[in-house]
Amino acid sequence: MGEFFMCGIAGELAFDRRVDPGASYLQAMQEALSPRGPDQHGAFFASGCALLHRRLSVIDPAGGSQPMHYNGLSIVYNGELYNTEEIREELLQKGYHFLGHSDTEVVLKAYHCYGESCCERFNGIFAFCVYEHLSRRLFLCRDPMGVKPLFYTRRGHSIIFGSELKALLAHPLIEAEITRQSLYDLLFLGPGRTPGFGIFKNVAELLPGQCGYYDENGLALRQYWRLIDRPCTDTFEQAAEKTRELVSDAICRQLVSDVPLGTFLSGGLDSSIISTVACRELGGVSTFSVDYPENEKYFQAGKFQPNSDNHYISVMQQFLHSEHTRVVLDTPALTQALFSAVDARDLPGMADIDASMLLLCKATREQKTVILSGECADEVFGGYPWYRDPEIRAVDGFPWSQTTAYRAEFLKKDYLTDLTPQEYVHTRYTDTLARVDLMPGLDATEKRMKEMMVLNLQWFMQTLLDRKDRMSMYSSLEVRVPFCDKRIVEYLYTLPWSYKDYEGREKGLLREAFTGILPDEILWRKKSPYPKTWRPDYLQSVSELLRRELEDGHSPLLELMDRTALEALLSDSRAIPWYGQLMTTPQTIAYFVQFGYWLRKFKIRVV
Repeated sequence: MGEFFMCGIAGELAFDRRVDPGASYLQAMQEALSPRGPDQHGAFFASGCALLHRRLSVIDPAGGSQPMHYNGLSIVYNGELYNTEEIREELLQKGYHFLGHSDTEVVLKAYHCYGESCCERFNGIFAFCVYEHLSRRLFLCRDPMGVKPLFYTRRGHSIIFGSELKALLAHPLIEAEITRQSLYDLLFLGPGRTPGFGIFKNVAELLPGQCGYYDENGLALRQYWRLIDRPCTDTFEQAAEKTRELVSDAICRQLVSDVPLGTFLSGGLDSSIISTVACRELGGVSTFSVDYPENEKYFQAGKFQPNSDNHYISVMQQFLHSEHTRVVLDTPALTQALFSAVDARDLPGMADIDASMLLLCKATREQKTVILSGECADEVFGGYPWYRDPEIRAVDGFPWSQTTAYRAEFLKKDYLTDLTPQEYVHTRYTDTLARVDLMPGLDATEKRMKEMMVLNLQWFMQTLLDRKDRMSMYSSLEVRVPFCDKRIVEYLYTLPWSYKDYEGREKGLLREAFTGILPDEILWRKKSPYPKTWRPDYLQSVSELLRRELEDGHSPLLELMDRTALEALLSDSRAIPWYGQLMTTPQTIAYFVQFGYWLRKFKIRVV
């Protein structure tokens, strides 16, 4: 295993103008990504080309400096490979030599050897760009799960790219402009967004599993990876064993680090599995959780959140004998972090769900540089309530966002286009279903469950991965997500729903796979989502912020949103869900607080 690079990349390739290496905007683009890579920075310039890099050193800090060069190729790379050693061995047998132990060198030489097909060999999370000096073309690539971001825009005969939107917005050719489509995405799908859509005008994001070339003829992209349905030949017992092997292997491959490493621990199934495997492999583990003062007092059990986490965290902490840190977030800090969360995401996000993650990452970074986290398990193993409720499952539309008519009340009628909000959302939904690969002859349940898995991977999970990447990297903390290993996802897609629904329980297969490894109390605990604050003073705090916005005679939010609808939101006693199980009235209010801050911060213009 080589070194991991949690970094930021940016740059441009222009055929219609000179790129001045001394240009202040290039420094600004690089500086915009400094939280992602506080340890080192580098740049490469050629005719019309600039490659910029920021690095967070985790392994082999002396090796792997970027941009890296080899035989007329230059690369900037962000991410980590889980199969570095296998690919290195292949290349050694083909006569390649290696100067260090970096993933970057393996990726660069694999590209030299295999060309664009190299990405199909990689198992990992990554975004990278390779510039070919002789042909003057740029190769761009993003990992299959979309864990690492890569935004880009075309301006004339040039392409400008970056790990985050803020890097692009530092370029003088890119203005903070949005369109009516942007408003539709932000209001009717937010905090999710259409795959590949960068919200800002003419800004796009490479899709997960996409790669391509930019040259004088323009940009040509292709999908090098997608989920393919295949026959399942494994019995349930074989599937449980293979699941345990795949998950354990994915976790172990991600425990390599020369800097302090820990895990997030909620007392739920996913984080407990990761923490247990890590503890066994390393001989001990440090764990971290988030909580809120008096949350037990105000907690309200419900269908989606049946119990709170603290008891189960204690069970796991004693089971592992882990050194546990409980990060307690009070309401003032959580409220204030709403703005830092927008700074990190460059967009309105998941309100306090983002803010609490950012504060958790910031506190964790004081002790650790690398953390393992449980994202993707619910999407792959069928953990969410909407997988299990036949009524919700049968609804034609995104199961986590069924309130489009309610959302539409907030946008001023002037900004409604010929396409109704319902039509806009439904088109995104049907476009996704049209791309689902299904074997012929599936019964209605199997067909629907595979559709659900793809919907969740391409939409809901992307929102969570955006959150995890931006909040952690803003804190210079590297967070690894073992359940996003493409081998796990590919295998689970082929399994029948009855396996995942074992014992009639959410993630039944995963529970069975780790029977005897986790305490039974944890193994069969009913799923509970990420902990949010239940304190009434949080609702009061965000409500006060929105009231101030409404009283501001120059509020950019009120140029777009309906004042009456926002005022009604402040007095609404209904718990109308905004997005999934975590965002209801307090988070909806906070979302509009973030929206107003975002409009001001970037001086957004609607065009």
